[in-house]
Amino acid sequence: MHLEFEKPIAQLEEKLALMKEKVAQKQGSSLTKAMQKLEQEIKSLQITTFQNLTRWQRVQLSRHAERPYTLDYLNYMTEGFIALHGDRAMGDDKAIVGGLGKLAGETIMFIGHQKGRNTNERQARNFGMANPAGYRKALRLMKLAEKFNKPIVTLVDTPGAYPGLEAEEYGQAEAIAHNIQAMFSLRVPIVCIIIGEGASGGALGIAVGDQVLMLENTWYSVISPESCSSILWKSWDYKEQAAEVLKLTARDMLAQNLIDGIIPEPLGGAHRDPSGMAATLRDEISRQLKALGKLSPEKRIKQRLAKFCKMGVVTGATTT
Repeated sequence: MHLEFEKPIAQLEEKLALMKEKVAQKQGSSLTKAMQKLEQEIKSLQITTFQNLTRWQRVQLSRHAERPYTLDYLNYMTEGFIALHGDRAMGDDKAIVGGLGKLAGETIMFIGHQKGRNTNERQARNFGMANPAGYRKALRLMKLAEKFNKPIVTLVDTPGAYPGLEAEEYGQAEAIAHNIQAMFSLRVPIVCIIIGEGASGGALGIAVGDQVLMLENTWYSVISPESCSSILWKSWDYKEQAAEVLKLTARDMLAQNLIDGIIPEPLGGAHRDPSGMAATLRDEISRQLKALGKLSPEKRIKQRLAKFCKMGVVTGATTT
């Protein structure tokens, strides 16, 4: 699958693959120079394309069907990951996964949204849209991590919390609010990373941390471009304009001091090199936890509160 802006690159890559096939069949070793020239052309086109993506194109890239999800990263990064299930009240929401795994020799509690690759998986995972049970499961695992003094890493990738009537009946808003409140006072280090989509309270329910980071081609906003377009223009046709107005990319969030950093992706996006992206993510997590581990719990909590309290403060001229 290729997004519209990826198609010119894909066409050149197909041409290169045919050249390589001919060389392999010893039908034209003279093609080597042409192959090298084409490889340079592909690289140049990739750089030009991905350095100049619009906000809407980055939204599309964050949703790429081949983009790594939470469990993909955990399989690449961790040793001996043990999944933990259930909220001990209602059930086990498969839209949120979590458990203990070792990264660089340290045991960490990982929690993240999980989408699906095919129709059956997407339905089972509810497209990464968690119910109250999912957020309560996440909080249970966070409390467990605090009890055994294990750092917490959350991987955010959701189009939003599930908006169904039954979710509201079972306390969706309360579950998310409870998580946000509780995460401010957890005594262990917390690193939150947006790995795909970060929409509204569905993301915030597991995104209060000492360090909040975004992968390069992700978005983080109170509302999706499509929903914003639907509300303001009564149509989804203005989603590209909505994305520009929302300023929802990683660069936008960093400029507004709403996140602490951006993690670069492989050229073309995380799906082009999942193992390489996982290695970068592993190194960044290890670096962040090492730095946070030097602080006392009291200082971490104080800094965590101060960081979020500064967000959204507007200062204006006083009138007499």
